[in-house]
Amino acid sequence: MHEFEILVALLFAAVLLAALARRIGAPYPALLAPGGAVLAFIPGMPVFTIDPNLALALFIAPVLLDAAYDASLRDLRDNWGPVAGLVVVSVGLTTLAVAGVARAMVPGLEWAPAIALGAIVSPPDAAAATAVLRPLKPPQRLMTILEGESLLNDASALLIYRLAIGAVIAGGFSFRAVAPTFGLAVAGSLLAGPALGWVSLRATGRVQDMATTIILQFLMTFGVWILAERIGLSPVLTMVCYAVTVARWAPARIPARLRLPSYAVWETVVFVLNVLAFVFIGLQVRPIVGGLEPATRIRYFWVAGAVLGTVILVRLVWVMSYNTALRWRIRRVGWHPPRPTLKPTVGSGLIVAWAGMRGIVSLAAALALPAIDGQAFPHRDLIVLTAFAVVVGTLVIQGLTLRPLLNALELHDEDPVGHEVDAARDLALEAALETFQHDQSAAAAAVREELAAHLKRASADPADGDGPQTAHEHIHRRAIAAARQTILDLRSRDEIGDDAFHRLEEEFDWLEMGTLAGAEPGTTEE
Repeated sequence: MHEFEILVALLFAAVLLAALARRIGAPYPALLAPGGAVLAFIPGMPVFTIDPNLALALFIAPVLLDAAYDASLRDLRDNWGPVAGLVVVSVGLTTLAVAGVARAMVPGLEWAPAIALGAIVSPPDAAAATAVLRPLKPPQRLMTILEGESLLNDASALLIYRLAIGAVIAGGFSFRAVAPTFGLAVAGSLLAGPALGWVSLRATGRVQDMATTIILQFLMTFGVWILAERIGLSPVLTMVCYAVTVARWAPARIPARLRLPSYAVWETVVFVLNVLAFVFIGLQVRPIVGGLEPATRIRYFWVAGAVLGTVILVRLVWVMSYNTALRWRIRRVGWHPPRPTLKPTVGSGLIVAWAGMRGIVSLAAALALPAIDGQAFPHRDLIVLTAFAVVVGTLVIQGLTLRPLLNALELHDEDPVGHEVDAARDLALEAALETFQHDQSAAAAAVREELAAHLKRASADPADGDGPQTAHEHIHRRAIAAARQTILDLRSRDEIGDDAFHRLEEEFDWLEMGTLAGAEPGTTEE
């Protein structure tokens, strides 16, 4: 019971930190990271443990599915070069550089555990970066690159991670021995992921109960991971392919009344998983630090600092090198993107290079290091401590400075997404009105006015706040607010009971959501 009380208190503290992060414009993991570090030095805190085999499935599978819903396959194809460079080259270079630095500083550290450390700290968590950048409306190309990297770099890093762990278990690594198995695992994952996505959509397509739908989504997510692991596929790659398939086809199959609460639940779960990851690894670090001799502790801190500097430097060097080569090519052959987008600049390269914060994937991979023949993973204490230091360091150093950097560089595009939204809104309105164009009834007239208020582009400048859509929203909100206050008063006077109140409250919630669906992000009233 004592441990449960502490966990509840930690979740409450995390909510307060997240609220503070929103107020100062920082990603909430940037404040959770120091909070997790504080746990390492609080006397009397219980040690929460987690099965290494459970850590990756619990923390990574839901995060991958959540990230898939933010990824645009079309935009990823348009920016495949920089995304592939970050997913493959940057991850590979970071892994090798970290392994080399760690081996140089730690006598007796073999290549396999050193590569495992490199793979753990190599994949950035772009969710933290996009949380900072999105409210500032940066160029869409930057967001596409970072979101694409976030979806795919876990697969490349964790494939290296699993190969390194396999080498530790086997006592060596032979590319000739593992190549056939590795190739079959990759090919099988590319086939199994979409197939399982299709099965999932077919299995859940007819479910109309909200709670059942959300539970099935989680069961399928964890089930795909477990199945892939049991049959020898890559769970990460299978999960990515499954998630992309579901994200592509689910919107046409899931009604809004199920989709809206589902999104809210998934956002909450990802937040809780981030909190738990920082709590678990913070409490793992405490006995590690306390059990080290002073000289060893200082040496480990030096290693952690060197690895932190390495991951930041390697990403900076790779991104700016690629950026320089791309700008040189543009000067030679011109810039001919398939759609209007920001031309690469030094400033855009700096933003991508500096958006390399590590997060939940690195924490989960560190927690998932297995025991070997009943003994701890070689140099596990060093790897866990270093991984935690890299996550905390990048989130604090880069996470708290990314926003000022973007403001200083003043990067802007012509809002291509906004133009696409406007054009699609016009076409959607035309299609909607055509379905009852010959109906001249009063009900049809009311629906026409309602659709126009929600979908038609305002002719006035949105900054003026005087467009027809804005006026409609303000009237609608005032009306709903008055209706809400009425039923609150009725309940307070005991003229209606709670059953009637909650039924009306739900109806007003859906009316309000229908109004907010037509608003631009960030225009809702607090």
